[in-house]
Amino acid sequence: MATSSKVRVRFAPSPTGFLHIGGARTALFNWLYARHTGGSFVLRIEDTDPSRNTPQALEKLLEGLEWLGLDWDEGPRRDGSSVGDYGPYFQSQRYQLYQECLERLLSGGHAYEENGAIKFRMPRQPMIVEDRVCGRIFFEPQPDPDFVIRRQDGSFVFHLVNVVDDLLMDISHVIRGEDHLSNTPKHLALFAALGATPPVYAHLPLILNEDGSKMSKRDVGASLEYYIEEGYLPEALRNYLCLLGWSLGENREIFPIEEAIARFDLTRIHRANARLDRKKLYWMNGEYMRASSVEKLLPHASQWLEKRKLIGPQTDRHYLASVVSLIKDKVKTGNELCDWAIPFFVEDFPFDETAVKTILTPTGLEMLRRLLPELQRVGDFSSQALEAHFRSLATQWGTKLAALVHPVRVAVTGRSVGPSLFPMLEVLGRDRVTQRIRRALEQLSPA
Repeated sequence: MATSSKVRVRFAPSPTGFLHIGGARTALFNWLYARHTGGSFVLRIEDTDPSRNTPQALEKLLEGLEWLGLDWDEGPRRDGSSVGDYGPYFQSQRYQLYQECLERLLSGGHAYEENGAIKFRMPRQPMIVEDRVCGRIFFEPQPDPDFVIRRQDGSFVFHLVNVVDDLLMDISHVIRGEDHLSNTPKHLALFAALGATPPVYAHLPLILNEDGSKMSKRDVGASLEYYIEEGYLPEALRNYLCLLGWSLGENREIFPIEEAIARFDLTRIHRANARLDRKKLYWMNGEYMRASSVEKLLPHASQWLEKRKLIGPQTDRHYLASVVSLIKDKVKTGNELCDWAIPFFVEDFPFDETAVKTILTPTGLEMLRRLLPELQRVGDFSSQALEAHFRSLATQWGTKLAALVHPVRVAVTGRSVGPSLFPMLEVLGRDRVTQRIRRALEQLSPA
């Protein structure tokens, strides 16, 4: 095994669309191992299929990795440049390197031409794969084991370019999905034919759907984009991905990324396939929302709210922070935060029909009429003072506090559920609250 100072791992996606959740987990585990060992995390782009690879898809891929917080030490940058001494980092720019290695294989008798294609001469004896996760695995030779490494049209096949890139980029550890395990004997044979020592292989367990079925690209939650669109926090998703095939080894599921870096090791990756439990991730994101400070959450909340066109550049930042502080402990995703925030930024909101029928009854509307002058003349419009005043009125009027609270909530938000009423009234302010109660009385009172 390479020493920690020489550890070089890579993530080599094909830019054909948004990052798959399995690819995100693979990138994370490579990144964790590089950071744990003080090694290098290399981003390499497998873009040899021009019909499927687009600049837009590459941009989405880079955005996704950056959103997850997985910074890479070598590879392409968003501005079109690259960093590192082992480039080019796009396979489409490395054709000559593949051709040179192909000629070495041909001259050494390890490859031959057949019907215009070039095939690799696979050894006829069993192959042994020493895998850091799967253990020692024996592969018996196939009846016709030789395989194409350059097609008739001159394009190179994945097996050759993958090995050449790992070789020339001095990759020490290949950490990838278990679906590539069956390719490893071919890759070991290619390394041997090129006279090179292969990297250490570690194949990660597959990520399955919650019911144990194989995950497809069309399944809900299969794409990183789904979690971004739903308003998940990157640190929450990153934490959850750590649990898909690895753990701290103790009964604790929420932990900072710094602890994962400090304790990550290939020997602790699980052998069994992982199952994507979106309910657990949903819960975990809520825990991160609650634990996050308003200051830390505000940039995320601003993006979510701007995307929903609920706020703009002119929105008062102090008011926005107050709204986020009021809501963040009650919701689990950014989309839910936006739903709860609507009454704080929209005046002409609709009234929920069920809430109107059950709460803004003639009795409820009469309560609003009695409360309106009280709210106009109360001196202190703070949460504590409002609650004290409401309790005093309930006692004076011989009714329960809920008989006052529920009609006001529906009048000022259109809904029967939401943030705690009195802090919400304070944030909205006296003028907006009384204006909304008048609106409710005008629109909902019988003609």
